[in-house]
Amino acid sequence: MSSLPRKRPKQRSNPLFRSKVLSPSIMEPPGFLLPSRHELFRLLVVAGIASSVAFTCNLIANFFSPTSQNPFCDSNNMGSPDDFLLSDACKPCPMNGECHEGKLVCDDGYRRNGNLCAEDGDSNERAKKLAELVESYVCQSYAQFSCHGRGRIWVEENEMWEDVKHQVVQIFSSDDASYMYAKNKAMEIIDRTLEKNTNPEGITELKCPSVLAERYKPVSCRVRQWIFEHAFVIVPVCAMVVALTWLLWKIRQSYYLSTRGDEFYHQVCDMLEEIAIESKKESGQFEPWVVASLLRDHLLLPKERKNPLLWKKVEELVQEDSRIDRYPKLVKGESKVVWEWQVEGSLSSAGKRTKNATVTKLNPDKQTHTSKSGPKLGLMF
Repeated sequence: MSSLPRKRPKQRSNPLFRSKVLSPSIMEPPGFLLPSRHELFRLLVVAGIASSVAFTCNLIANFFSPTSQNPFCDSNNMGSPDDFLLSDACKPCPMNGECHEGKLVCDDGYRRNGNLCAEDGDSNERAKKLAELVESYVCQSYAQFSCHGRGRIWVEENEMWEDVKHQVVQIFSSDDASYMYAKNKAMEIIDRTLEKNTNPEGITELKCPSVLAERYKPVSCRVRQWIFEHAFVIVPVCAMVVALTWLLWKIRQSYYLSTRGDEFYHQVCDMLEEIAIESKKESGQFEPWVVASLLRDHLLLPKERKNPLLWKKVEELVQEDSRIDRYPKLVKGESKVVWEWQVEGSLSSAGKRTKNATVTKLNPDKQTHTSKSGPKLGLMF
């Protein structure tokens, strides 16, 4: 007879146990063990500020600290196969520096800046001044030779350093290492600006380029050399200028003689005509002629008398005038050339007549004054 399967009896759950498991107050921890949201936010802010301060202090300490915890690797060992093994225990030696026993020493002309060797600005500035001093010495020697025939084109380097020694002392102190670095640096600069050559004796010589030497020549020397170089152009131009100036002067002189001579000629005609008319009215009381030299001195200014061409122009015009007679006459025992106006049959003078002028005549025998009714005459002979 088969046995019937038994059913497991159901366990009844305890209502008290169920309430303890499902109750939220039993699952959550007590409130005094966890912070509130406000306190949690304040905690995060304080932690962030503290981290920032710590990070900043670390950067400042690394920046101002001349050495770090790891020493520098020796320069002699940097080329060995164990470089990668040493790089963990020491720092690589920077360029432009020598490392020995973990210490860094920068080369001449470089200054330590943290873990690097940077160029020294003062040394470079002195090197530039030294290069300018060498350039000035070599180029001035070339300029002196080009302008005055003194100096030399090629300057020996040893002799040059000997000559500028007293000027080098003003730039450098007794620091020989700094001077040697600046000298080598200056020669690197000089190699780019000056020409270098080695003579048969093995001595290094320096030469200033022609273009650069022009800056060291005096202005008078540059002007003189420019004139010599362009002489074939300057000489014809100067000759043309002189010829043109002379031609303009001749034209001006001819115009002056023509205008001024015509003016004096008309004055001579007016005076001779008036003297002749007055002499005829006075019935021969004074001579109708005038000495030409006295008339010249009366009309011309002192500075005009120094120009003989001016009065010669007047004489030519008088000689061409048929109304005026020119003849020699013995006056006070001397032979003089006199001018006389021909009253009979002649027309009036073309020039402007002198109104109310006083004319006095100089006569070798007597001096007379004007008539009672007429004006006085301005020339006396």
